[in-house]
Amino acid sequence: MAETGQWQSLKVHLKYAAENSPYYKRLFQDLGIDPLNIHTEADFRQIPVTTKEQLQEFNQDFVSVPSDKLIDHVTTSGTLGKPVSIALTDSDLDRLALNEYHSFRMAGITAGDKVQITTTLDRRFMAGMAYFLGLRKLGAGIIRTGSGLPILQWESIARFQPTHLVAVPSFLLKMLEFAIANKIDYRSSSIKAAICIGEPLRGGEGNLNALGGKISSLWDIELYSTYASTEMATAFTECQFHSGHHIQQDLIYTEILDENLEPVAQGEYGELVVTPLGTEGMPLIRYATGDVVKYLEAECECGRTGGKISSITGRKRHKMKIKGVSIYPQHVMDILNASPFLKTYFIQVSLDEFGGDRLSVSVSDRLHESEIQNLKEALTSGLQATPVIIQLPEREIERLRFPKNSRKPILFQDLRPSGR
Repeated sequence: MAETGQWQSLKVHLKYAAENSPYYKRLFQDLGIDPLNIHTEADFRQIPVTTKEQLQEFNQDFVSVPSDKLIDHVTTSGTLGKPVSIALTDSDLDRLALNEYHSFRMAGITAGDKVQITTTLDRRFMAGMAYFLGLRKLGAGIIRTGSGLPILQWESIARFQPTHLVAVPSFLLKMLEFAIANKIDYRSSSIKAAICIGEPLRGGEGNLNALGGKISSLWDIELYSTYASTEMATAFTECQFHSGHHIQQDLIYTEILDENLEPVAQGEYGELVVTPLGTEGMPLIRYATGDVVKYLEAECECGRTGGKISSITGRKRHKMKIKGVSIYPQHVMDILNASPFLKTYFIQVSLDEFGGDRLSVSVSDRLHESEIQNLKEALTSGLQATPVIIQLPEREIERLRFPKNSRKPILFQDLRPSGR
């Protein structure tokens, strides 16, 4: 095959990992794989995928540089289990800045803009630092409010007049609810767009989901969807045409695989498997993200041709089967977010007495019986299955949504035995 720049970068990455990563050095030796003999995609797929569990169990074996070269230490949020540590070198931090520099430019941000970052930069959180580094490289103004209360966000907007926000969509909604309750004229604010992180904003076909639609109906600003994770240290971001998340091919090699770890056809859903290119501190090869996406049409009206992926439709591990119907948590969230009266909720899946999946949704005990009935009907109609509705005090639901030391709201909990 003719070698593209991306393929050449991939081969350099493989050679580096084989020579410097204790984990991959051992793996390649055990399997008799020589990175120099990898010339095709079929050759590349002979390398086993790296799972979250392996990254957890052999965490330090992935470190590929002497400890004195490690500049920053971050941890994952632990959405799919025990958090893992990721170590970065000075080169990795430069790469992180370049990643967000391209992402922010993709969303139309220029050096003349001011961006308010409403996510934390502490607690070993990679994303908050990445946004800061990328904006600094771009030359844009930065307001680091962090994940403070809505009143702090609106005070900072009034004082510093930022043009953009970086925010989790559910927090944007909380800001809007606060503004409406306190008669803040948010529609006349300086904000013209928001870079939305951490939660899907659109469905698999590119349309705004219930959460995105609710924000858009209240606030006429541009909403940009992004997708990223700590392990991949790379972001997939929408351009102004909102037709998918662009792949930064100079920074990441992507595969979408079926249950048999074979590539899916374009337009079919599968698990996203990534190889972040050029990482130095902890290089990863064929890391299985657990996220279900599909490839979209490569070309875009913006002129970029590097390919795109859809929003995630769910996590592979979190797939449920309720009376024969396959459901992802995101399907449930979309229905709940569309409810006009539901302010807070928490979703859990566990095993019933027969070993099947049991889906439950906790909602406020302040809801009236008619509202509960409407919710049941909406869930039954949308899911073709009926979850158990549990009514709890709102403070208890908020305790579930924001466990101690959590960096973002947790809306779903999987109580099934791991490895099931």
